[in-house]
Amino acid sequence: MNNLLKLEQGQARLVADDPWVLVRDEVPDGAALILPLASYAPGHGVWLGPDDEVELLQPWLATLPLIALDFPSFRDGRAYSQAYLLRTRMGWRGELRAIGDVLRDQLSHMRQCGFDAFAVRADKSAEDALKGLAGMSVQYGRSVIEPRPLFRRR
Repeated sequence: MNNLLKLEQGQARLVADDPWVLVRDEVPDGAALILPLASYAPGHGVWLGPDDEVELLQPWLATLPLIALDFPSFRDGRAYSQAYLLRTRMGWRGELRAIGDVLRDQLSHMRQCGFDAFAVRADKSAEDALKGLAGMSVQYGRSVIEPRPLFRRR
């Protein structure tokens, strides 16, 4: 995947050799595929669109290597809620990747919702997007990273 950023031990880095291939239409040859939920097969990664219910993944959570959530437009924020549900309610601890219309300005908030990998839009600079992961130094509200709101952290 082009322009992939990953968080590893809290540090963001650019990934040069991502083995995963996102399947939107035709299934290419390859072992590491990220398939749409409707075409999911065990042993592969899966991606959800904004209308897909995360609860449908429950039977495969123990064996899924990767879950990708699609942002068809930067104005569509339903994947933030999907990520939060996967991390908090469903206990997902594996790689959670943002795909689609992923831009620098969104990365800090995506991180707070539980994403740890970001496929930045191909026409944007991944090096520049790394700065977006620095984000804000203090978050007022609760998040996946810090479940206590600021007033409870004193």
